[in-house]
Amino acid sequence: MEKKKWVMNVVIIACILVFVASGLYLLRYYMGAKHAQSELDELVELRNESGSGPDDGEVLTTPTGNTIMKKYKKLYKKNSDLIGWVQIKDTPIDYPVMQTKNDPEYYLHRNFKKEEDVNGLLFIDAKSDVQDENSNVMLYGHHMKSGMMFGHLMDYQTEAFYKKHKTVYFDTLYEEREYEVVAAFYSKIYKNNEDVFKYYNYPGHVSKKQFEKYVTNIKKLSQYDTKITPKYGEQLLTMVTCAYHTEDGRFVVVARRKK
Repeated sequence: MEKKKWVMNVVIIACILVFVASGLYLLRYYMGAKHAQSELDELVELRNESGSGPDDGEVLTTPTGNTIMKKYKKLYKKNSDLIGWVQIKDTPIDYPVMQTKNDPEYYLHRNFKKEEDVNGLLFIDAKSDVQDENSNVMLYGHHMKSGMMFGHLMDYQTEAFYKKHKTVYFDTLYEEREYEVVAAFYSKIYKNNEDVFKYYNYPGHVSKKQFEKYVTNIKKLSQYDTKITPKYGEQLLTMVTCAYHTEDGRFVVVARRKK
């Protein structure tokens, strides 16, 4: 009887320790998310202030020779890995977009200050060229439980949400752009020998044949029919985040450039 009581006490203590540890983990996680969001809010504020305030007259260019818009000059000076900005109005998605061609996943777990951060930042595939009209710009972001990064990209799984959020605003450093959502679908990272459409094999410059195959397949997979079929020469923006419907699951939203 004493032994059974002792075992029961050990189990109770173990359960309490697990509960406390879990609570501390969640507290740390959400405090970290709050801090990260605060820093991102500062970047949004800097962008908005720079865009609405007077231009300092300084001409700042990217390595490709394009003149940077005034609203992004201060941000670019802070971090020249900045390639653009993505926003979906009336959602928390309002973030800088990074690109590091020599280390494609550099911002998978780093913030704008290049510090370790579980939230990471949004970043585009190394093969993607925002200036190439025939490029499929593939944009990645974490699906955070806090809703940060591409946590709310999952909202596109419903047609009702899509109808209220058809436009994605994706600026480059030198040009404001608008994209129109054409498909939203579930997928996964497949084994190499699986004979199935793999959206992730189409980043960057695509031929007309590749473009048409890509569009045909994403339309088939889409959760609903947007009745929009992109034409070759309309740049694509493919936004990707993790999904948990299956192992190595992904949720993908594809949009075409409007202007």
